[in-house]
Amino acid sequence: MRRTWLIFSQAVTVALAVLFVVATLKPEWLASRPALLGSAPAPAISIQEVVSNPSAKPAGTGYAEAARRAAPAVVSVMTSKAPSRHPHATDPWFRFFFGDQDGPPQAQTGMGSGVIVSTDGYLLTNNHVVEGVDDIEVLLSDGRRAKAKVVGNDPETDLAVLKVDLDKLPAITFGNADALQVGDVVLAIGNPFGVGQTVTSGIVSALGRNQLGINTFENFIQTDAAINPGNSGGALVDANGNLMGINTAIYSRSGGSLGIGFAIPVSTGRMVMESLIRDGEVTRGWIGVEPRDLTPEMADTFNLPIKQGVLITGVLQGGPASEGGIRPGDVVTRVAQTPVTNTSQLLNAVAALKPHSEASIGVQRGSEALEVSVKVAQRPKQDQRQRER
Repeated sequence: MRRTWLIFSQAVTVALAVLFVVATLKPEWLASRPALLGSAPAPAISIQEVVSNPSAKPAGTGYAEAARRAAPAVVSVMTSKAPSRHPHATDPWFRFFFGDQDGPPQAQTGMGSGVIVSTDGYLLTNNHVVEGVDDIEVLLSDGRRAKAKVVGNDPETDLAVLKVDLDKLPAITFGNADALQVGDVVLAIGNPFGVGQTVTSGIVSALGRNQLGINTFENFIQTDAAINPGNSGGALVDANGNLMGINTAIYSRSGGSLGIGFAIPVSTGRMVMESLIRDGEVTRGWIGVEPRDLTPEMADTFNLPIKQGVLITGVLQGGPASEGGIRPGDVVTRVAQTPVTNTSQLLNAVAALKPHSEASIGVQRGSEALEVSVKVAQRPKQDQRQRER
């Protein structure tokens, strides 16, 4: 037994000595070892390579490159509105009863964000950022300031286009919002609370959010990237720095981010922008109906053979739908070649129709499926519809 232990001890000593010599003289012999499952061996980089070529350093795991590409095209939008004076402020009797005003009234100021979408000086922002203001100034990330004018606005999507006269503007790259998927990483860039340009990250939480009561036409990207007051009109970009949406609203009980933010897809933003620049307004189709989502209970009540569609509860007398033969109680199932299953889809499908064109509309009337031809009219402006009511 003692002899066996002595042999084992000598073998271990010799093995350790050999290992020490190899590690000292030929360390590369020990470098070949299996990589962990799912990982690749990192390339060896010498100190000399790092000093002489900084790009030789291993790439980080963050989104600095996306922020670097997109951030210069995101601007701060500062607005002001002239103070309103009481119409009788100079009346002596008014001053006698209500006293003199303490100093001149103060101008109302606001702050939001915008995105440079063209080197010609066009910017996209939210309509509520610039609506009703008298003066607009934008601040670029490079420190330049410029006055901006409103080219056009579209309250029904809450978008507006601004124009500045500056050269060498950094325009953002448009992405494909239709390719977004739930779980994709996105960055929100803007000027929250007026603290300066800020980048926050998150993921796409949901797509196609509607019926939120924010805009007439809703198709929001929902994200948990922090969006706060002042971010409105800023950019929502993907991991490559491409524009995916315009940050518009948040769900909040305190005024701060609770992880539920909404952005208008860039596809909508681009369509609105091109229409405003070309025509000064956004032209949409309109047929003059009051729609309501069809529920299974309604379908059973009316003994309908379908379970999805849009119930027409009212038709404007003398309007396009009325002239085409659509009646209250009909259920619209298709507009042109687009199936519709809810009110939001119906509004979007009709709005996409060209005014003064003929459109075929699929209707379910009781047990009978009909095809109705309607001459599409131009959708009235929002303030005009409110006056008509």
